[in-house]
Amino acid sequence: MSAEALRYVEDVVVKAGGAALRYGPFYGPGATGDQVELVRQRKFPLVGGGSGHFSWVHLDDAASATVLAVEQKATGVFNIVDDEPAPVSEWLPYLAAYAGAKRPIRIPAWLARLLAGDMAVTMMTEGLGFSNAKAKRELGWQLRYPSWRQGFKEELA
Repeated sequence: MSAEALRYVEDVVVKAGGAALRYGPFYGPGATGDQVELVRQRKFPLVGGGSGHFSWVHLDDAASATVLAVEQKATGVFNIVDDEPAPVSEWLPYLAAYAGAKRPIRIPAWLARLLAGDMAVTMMTEGLGFSNAKAKRELGWQLRYPSWRQGFKEELA
């Protein structure tokens, strides 16, 4: 779904008095197994400088935010992410280390674009981090895993 389509759906939901929850990439039981396996096989490279940021969220934290939003009949748009947006150059080697894998290989953006397409390259090199401040403030949301570092470590131990 394109960004324009997502914004349209969010707008319709909010105008109807609902809440739109923007989840970061999930991790946790059953959520990242395929990704971790690609990292172990060195098939998940670091693209360019790896400067794109990801704002992760553990499945348990995503579920708790969802329950709060439903119970409180929340309205508006909320980013459901952890407290620590991080560049790919930081989280991917960390994930590899805790997955028992070698350090990810690095490939240039032009090659990644040929292999994986523009969207993947943009995410890995230009992605922006997001703030969860509104969800914490308005929903009273508290994270069990405030950092992907803690979550990755516990999930892969």
